[in-house]
Amino acid sequence: MRALIGLDLGTKTIGVAVSDGILSVATPLETVRRKKFGVDAARLQEIITERAIGGIILGLPFNMDGSEGPRCQSTRAFARNLARLTELPIGYWDERLSTVAAERALLEADTSRKRRAEVIDHVAASYILQGVLDRLAHLRASS
Repeated sequence: MRALIGLDLGTKTIGVAVSDGILSVATPLETVRRKKFGVDAARLQEIITERAIGGIILGLPFNMDGSEGPRCQSTRAFARNLARLTELPIGYWDERLSTVAAERALLEADTSRKRRAEVIDHVAASYILQGVLDRLAHLRASS
């Protein structure tokens, strides 16, 4: 079993979270400032190598009614480009409300507005990844 990386793709940033090796806990790691795909992918590849990552989870930003809009299309395009650079499996997770949940948690922790702006993306990525880890744990428990 190898750790997973969770990504929350925004237009200006990519929130990055990683799991532990036993796939139970997601931890916010960093926010990558988006430049161009090659630069962004190179930073993600460094993290993947450093952390011995075994798979990639991308938050898929469905509309609230479950339909796919332009943000889903751009996430899928990012995944296609990333797939050309790595053999790792790439999966998607419904990220609706992950940023809302992250914002709420940061507010409850009394995080300053400036600090929230700095960390919201990778905290949201950890919510996305934790959703996947919880689902995997549920599947393991019920089999």
